[in-house]
Amino acid sequence: MLPSVIVFSNNRFTVHQMLLCVKMNSAVYKVLFVLGLIALIHGGYSAAQYRRFIRITEQEYSSLPMDVFVQCLVSLILTMYGVVHIAGEFREIRANIQLENKTWETAGNRPSFYIFSHRGRNLSPNYNTSDGGCGH
Repeated sequence: MLPSVIVFSNNRFTVHQMLLCVKMNSAVYKVLFVLGLIALIHGGYSAAQYRRFIRITEQEYSSLPMDVFVQCLVSLILTMYGVVHIAGEFREIRANIQLENKTWETAGNRPSFYIFSHRGRNLSPNYNTSDGGCGH
C-alpha cells in the first residue's frame, strides 16, 4: 500500500501530487516529441529548398549548409528522446524463456521436414504399394 504522504527533504508531497507530476512529465515529453518532429520536417524542407536553389542557380552541390545540418541532427535527437520517454520503460527481451523447459528433442523437432515418400520404401520387404504409394 502506498503511503498517503511522501517526505523529501522537509517537503511534503501527497501521492496525488506525485502522480500529477509524473503525468506532467509525460506531457513534457510529448511536447518535446512534437517540437522535434516539427523541427525535423522544417529541416527536411529547408534541405529540399536549398537543393532547388542550387539547381536553379546552376551551382555545383557540395553539401548542406551547416545550420540545416545541425537543425536536422538536433531535431532528430530531440524527437528520439521524446519517443523513448513516451514509450515507457523498456523490458529485457529474453528469448530463452520459452525454451527453458524444453528438451533438445522437442526444440529440434521440425515437422515440416518430415518426408514420407522417400527411397526407404523400396528397401523395405514389407512395403505394400496397394495402399496409395507411388508403386515403383
